[in-house]
Amino acid sequence: MNTLVHQRKATMFRLDIELLERLKELAKKEHRSLNNFVECMLLDIAYNKPNKETIEAINDARNGKLEDGELDISSVDAFLNSAGI
Repeated sequence: MNTLVHQRKATMFRLDIELLERLKELAKKEHRSLNNFVECMLLDIAYNKPNKETIEAINDARNGKLEDGELDISSVDAFLNSAGI
């Protein structure tokens, strides 16, 4: 059996207490360990690059543009209404 072995190194981070509690809650909701949850989040950030279409959509959203109109980012309610949500 041919298996790939990933090396790991224990690392210590200082995190805001509220952030740490929030991460624990999110991990628990997904039935995952805190370590696994945070590692997967970091892997996603470090290695997943959005494609060209997604980058364009992100830039349009940041600039308040929709294909069929404009986004109103003056408040959450205004945004949801202008996005049709």
